[in-house]
Amino acid sequence: MIEQDTVRLLRECDAGIEMGIDAIKEVEDAVHSQELRQMLVRCKGEHAKLQKEIQGLLARYQDDGKAPNLIAKGMSWIKTNVMLAMDESDETIVDLMTDGCNMGVKSLQKYLNQYTAADEVSKNIAKRLIHLEAKLAEDMRRYL
Repeated sequence: MIEQDTVRLLRECDAGIEMGIDAIKEVEDAVHSQELRQMLVRCKGEHAKLQKEIQGLLARYQDDGKAPNLIAKGMSWIKTNVMLAMDESDETIVDLMTDGCNMGVKSLQKYLNQYTAADEVSKNIAKRLIHLEAKLAEDMRRYL
Protein backbone atom coordinates (compact mmCIF):
# COMPACT_ATOMS: atom_id res chain seq x y z
CA MET A 1 0.00 0.00 0.00
CA ILE A 2 2.86 2.39 0.81
CA GLU A 3 4.42 1.98 -2.62
CA GLN A 4 1.07 2.36 -4.38
CA ASP A 5 0.16 5.57 -2.51
CA THR A 6 3.69 6.90 -2.98
CA VAL A 7 3.56 6.44 -6.75
CA ARG A 8 0.07 7.92 -6.97
CA LEU A 9 1.05 10.99 -4.95
CA LEU A 10 4.21 11.48 -7.02
CA ARG A 11 2.19 11.19 -10.24
CA GLU A 12 -0.22 13.90 -9.10
CA CYS A 13 2.69 16.15 -8.11
CA ASP A 14 4.28 15.51 -11.51
CA ALA A 15 1.09 16.47 -13.35
CA GLY A 16 0.60 19.55 -11.16
CA ILE A 17 4.13 20.75 -11.78
CA GLU A 18 3.71 20.38 -15.52
CA MET A 19 0.51 22.44 -15.35
CA GLY A 20 2.33 25.12 -13.36
CA ILE A 21 5.29 25.29 -15.71
CA ASP A 22 3.01 25.41 -18.76
CA ALA A 23 0.93 28.19 -17.19
CA ILE A 24 4.00 30.31 -16.52
CA LYS A 25 5.30 29.75 -20.05
CA GLU A 26 1.91 30.78 -21.42
CA VAL A 27 1.96 34.22 -19.77
CA GLU A 28 5.69 34.90 -19.49
CA ASP A 29 6.05 36.97 -22.67
CA ALA A 30 3.05 39.14 -21.83
CA VAL A 31 4.38 40.28 -18.43
CA HIS A 32 5.27 43.99 -18.34
CA SER A 33 6.88 44.27 -14.91
CA GLN A 34 10.45 43.03 -14.81
CA GLU A 35 10.06 42.16 -11.12
CA LEU A 36 6.93 40.07 -11.79
CA ARG A 37 8.64 38.34 -14.72
CA GLN A 38 11.62 37.47 -12.51
CA MET A 39 9.27 36.12 -9.84
CA LEU A 40 7.56 33.86 -12.39
CA VAL A 41 10.84 32.69 -13.95
CA ARG A 42 12.26 31.90 -10.50
CA CYS A 43 9.13 29.93 -9.62
CA LYS A 44 9.29 28.06 -12.94
CA GLY A 45 12.87 27.10 -12.12
CA GLU A 46 11.88 25.85 -8.67
CA HIS A 47 9.09 23.82 -10.27
CA ALA A 48 11.60 22.31 -12.72
CA LYS A 49 13.94 21.30 -9.86
CA LEU A 50 11.09 19.59 -8.04
CA GLN A 51 10.00 17.92 -11.27
CA LYS A 52 13.46 16.38 -11.72
CA GLU A 53 13.37 15.14 -8.14
CA ILE A 54 9.92 13.62 -8.66
CA GLN A 55 10.85 12.01 -11.94
CA GLY A 56 13.93 10.49 -10.31
CA LEU A 57 11.78 8.95 -7.60
CA LEU A 58 9.21 7.73 -10.13
CA ALA A 59 12.00 6.12 -12.16
CA ARG A 60 12.92 4.07 -9.08
CA TYR A 61 9.38 2.69 -9.17
CA GLN A 62 9.62 2.20 -12.95
CA ASP A 63 6.83 4.70 -13.51
CA ASP A 64 6.70 7.39 -16.19
CA GLY A 65 4.65 9.87 -14.17
CA LYS A 66 1.41 11.45 -15.20
CA ALA A 67 0.56 14.07 -17.78
CA PRO A 68 -1.96 16.72 -16.77
CA ASN A 69 -5.59 16.10 -17.61
CA LEU A 70 -6.05 17.20 -21.23
CA ILE A 71 -9.41 18.82 -20.56
CA ALA A 72 -8.05 20.83 -17.63
CA LYS A 73 -5.00 21.80 -19.65
CA GLY A 74 -7.15 22.85 -22.61
CA MET A 75 -9.53 24.86 -20.47
CA SER A 76 -6.60 26.62 -18.81
CA TRP A 77 -5.12 27.49 -22.20
CA ILE A 78 -8.44 28.85 -23.48
CA LYS A 79 -9.10 30.91 -20.34
CA THR A 80 -5.59 32.35 -20.40
CA ASN A 81 -5.68 33.31 -24.04
CA VAL A 82 -9.19 34.77 -23.94
CA MET A 83 -8.45 36.86 -20.85
CA LEU A 84 -5.13 38.09 -22.24
CA ALA A 85 -6.78 38.96 -25.57
CA MET A 86 -9.25 41.14 -23.66
CA ASP A 87 -6.68 42.70 -21.31
CA GLU A 88 -2.97 42.00 -21.54
CA SER A 89 -2.08 43.62 -18.23
CA ASP A 90 0.02 42.35 -15.36
CA GLU A 91 -3.12 42.44 -13.21
CA THR A 92 -4.83 39.97 -15.58
CA ILE A 93 -1.76 37.72 -15.55
CA VAL A 94 -1.62 37.79 -11.76
CA ASP A 95 -5.33 37.04 -11.58
CA LEU A 96 -4.86 34.00 -13.83
CA MET A 97 -1.76 32.80 -12.01
CA THR A 98 -3.34 33.25 -8.57
CA ASP A 99 -6.34 31.17 -9.64
CA GLY A 100 -3.99 28.47 -10.93
CA CYS A 101 -1.92 28.48 -7.75
CA ASN A 102 -5.04 28.22 -5.59
CA MET A 103 -6.35 25.31 -7.65
CA GLY A 104 -2.94 23.64 -7.40
CA VAL A 105 -2.82 24.03 -3.62
CA LYS A 106 -6.35 22.66 -3.30
CA SER A 107 -5.70 19.65 -5.56
CA LEU A 108 -2.34 18.79 -4.05
CA GLN A 109 -3.67 19.03 -0.50
CA LYS A 110 -6.53 16.73 -1.49
CA TYR A 111 -4.07 14.17 -2.86
CA LEU A 112 -1.83 14.50 0.19
CA ASN A 113 -4.86 13.74 2.38
CA GLN A 114 -5.98 10.90 0.08
CA TYR A 115 -2.66 9.06 -0.20
CA THR A 116 -1.88 8.85 3.50
CA ALA A 117 0.22 5.70 3.14
CA ALA A 118 2.72 7.44 0.83
CA ASP A 119 6.28 7.55 2.10
CA GLU A 120 7.54 10.63 3.95
CA VAL A 121 9.85 11.68 1.10
CA SER A 122 6.90 11.92 -1.30
CA LYS A 123 4.70 13.66 1.25
CA ASN A 124 7.50 16.16 1.83
CA ILE A 125 7.71 16.88 -1.90
CA ALA A 126 3.96 17.44 -2.06
CA LYS A 127 4.18 19.81 0.91
CA ARG A 128 7.05 21.70 -0.70
CA LEU A 129 5.06 22.06 -3.90
CA ILE A 130 2.00 23.26 -1.97
CA HIS A 131 4.20 25.81 -0.19
CA LEU A 132 5.72 26.96 -3.51
CA GLU A 133 2.27 27.51 -5.03
CA ALA A 134 0.91 29.28 -1.95
CA LYS A 135 3.97 31.54 -1.73
CA LEU A 136 3.72 32.54 -5.39
CA ALA A 137 0.05 33.42 -4.96
CA GLU A 138 0.87 35.47 -1.87
CA ASP A 139 3.84 37.24 -3.47
CA MET A 140 1.77 38.26 -6.49
CA ARG A 141 -1.01 39.88 -4.47
CA ARG A 142 0.65 43.28 -4.64
CA TYR A 143 0.05 43.30 -8.42
CA LEU A 144 -3.74 42.91 -8.10
